[in-house]
Amino acid sequence: MKIIPAIDIIDGKCVRLSKGDYDTKKIYNENPVEVAKEFENFGIQYLHLVDLDGAKSKHIVNQKVLETIAKETSLKIDFGGGLKTLEDINIAFNSGAKQITIGSIAVQDPDFCFNMIEKYGPEKIILGADCENRKIKTSGWLEESDFDIIDFILEYQNKGIKNVICTDISKDGMLQGASDELYREILKKTEVQLIASGGISCIEDVEQMKGIGCSGTIIGKAIYEGKINLQQLQNFIEHA
Repeated sequence: MKIIPAIDIIDGKCVRLSKGDYDTKKIYNENPVEVAKEFENFGIQYLHLVDLDGAKSKHIVNQKVLETIAKETSLKIDFGGGLKTLEDINIAFNSGAKQITIGSIAVQDPDFCFNMIEKYGPEKIILGADCENRKIKTSGWLEESDFDIIDFILEYQNKGIKNVICTDISKDGMLQGASDELYREILKKTEVQLIASGGISCIEDVEQMKGIGCSGTIIGKAIYEGKINLQQLQNFIEHA
């Protein structure tokens, strides 16, 4: 199982939110590149980089942060937030993203996304399935859709999507454990590679995600708040 730390960016700084609420913003580091380098120093190979300014403004904003991290580390970066046009997607890939995450646009313009899957290939595109009470939310989690989480994933699975990041928004940033029942249901009813996100609070939660069959786990606030240290993650990776 992949260990995937998260760096969320607002104004070029490393921040975290609670339940996606921008009013709960907490700055953890003024320099996200330093954070990324520290992850790499502990044997971590992957990074989930989210442009929260982009998600809110509906176009890519923090591509310079992506570009710098990609140049100064060897981390395999998946990038999301505000990617709504072919131009924005090309900017993300040209700035060093190995994969991009499509979220809001996957709800709002599925035909565009199906074309992107065909154009770039399913290995380059991750479906971001962010939900609250099973309903997919969009636009930086500010808007709710009518899509049920399982139906949404299955629609994209039928179009070739293999990798899905699922965030239970009610759990995100709360350090109260992940949505294991939801993830078990997704793994039972779909055939995607599921990356769990939201609520991870301790190394035991990480072990649990591995145990239920997730292909990766995104960890954010638990690292920044010292609930999980990087040495624990390095040990987990080496043991795996």
